[in-house]
Amino acid sequence: MTRLMLGRTLERICKGVLLLCLLHFLIMMILYFDVYSQRFDLFSRFNNGRNGSRNNVSGAGSGHHYYYYNLSRPNTTLASYLATGEQLVPSMQPESNQTPSPKPLPPCPESPPGLVGRLLIEFSSQMTMERVQKENPNVTEGGRYMPPDCRPRWKVAVIIPFRHRENHLKYWLHYLHPILRRQKIDYGIYIINQLGEDTFNRAKLLNVGYTEALKDAEYDCFIFSDVDLIPMDDRNLYHCYDQPRHFAIAMDKFGFRLPYAGYFGGVSGLSKKQFLKINGFPNEYWGWGGEDDDIYNRFNKIQNTKNTMKKDGISSLTYRLVQVKRYPLYTNISVEIGKPPPRPIKG
Repeated sequence: MTRLMLGRTLERICKGVLLLCLLHFLIMMILYFDVYSQRFDLFSRFNNGRNGSRNNVSGAGSGHHYYYYNLSRPNTTLASYLATGEQLVPSMQPESNQTPSPKPLPPCPESPPGLVGRLLIEFSSQMTMERVQKENPNVTEGGRYMPPDCRPRWKVAVIIPFRHRENHLKYWLHYLHPILRRQKIDYGIYIINQLGEDTFNRAKLLNVGYTEALKDAEYDCFIFSDVDLIPMDDRNLYHCYDQPRHFAIAMDKFGFRLPYAGYFGGVSGLSKKQFLKINGFPNEYWGWGGEDDDIYNRFNKIQNTKNTMKKDGISSLTYRLVQVKRYPLYTNISVEIGKPPPRPIKG
């Protein structure tokens, strides 16, 4: 009887010890998981903060730094930024709306890769300004365009003397805007419209175009073009060179040759420095012709022209500006330029 009771007592003791061990084990597991969960939560928040920093900072990229400092951010210094950086998690810092400065664009290539060479020029299809505008969605108001992927050497103003040539203008814009965009040129188109029905003065309108275009932007290159001349090859690059450039050296109406030596008409290009050196175009050539030869002579310093160009040109230009209106494809500048002097009466 005594042995039986002793055995039951030992059994109860063993069960009690076992329960105590089990209770201790459960308590240890609870404590362990509690501590582990806190550490896991800290790691998770830190990791999320690091990933958030990568996602919110454009250009950080390397993933080796948990902090990022934007030197271009205004009204702050590195010391003041670090003084507020007590938290370890970058995502806890106030986010700045400033974005990193864009990388500078490379220079545009001398021979742009998008050129196609010889072009098929035809005038049989009907042309509208709406069609031309749809064809050139990247051209901005006033006929302005700048390449988005490179930095052009020249800023070019294309200047067209104009009166009553609306149909020609549609085709000119239809062909020239795509050509100039492929040539990677920073340019603006300026139509210089002579009001009234007095004798046309092409050269004086070109001087007006030069003057008015400079009020619009800091151009350093000027292309002077007739509205009815379209290049047949887009490798004929419309920018300036070390010497004045005559682009229209071969036209179909002249059998693809110059009509005579010294012809400088149709389409020509001058830098701002070159234009000022010869005092621009002469103002006193009324009617078509003559002014082109005068320009050629100015560069070749023919004695008579050398004397007259000092007093007849951009320095003596007078006109009345009537209207400047910016259309989607070009800027129209309407002017009154006066009347030609009366012809002397023959005795």
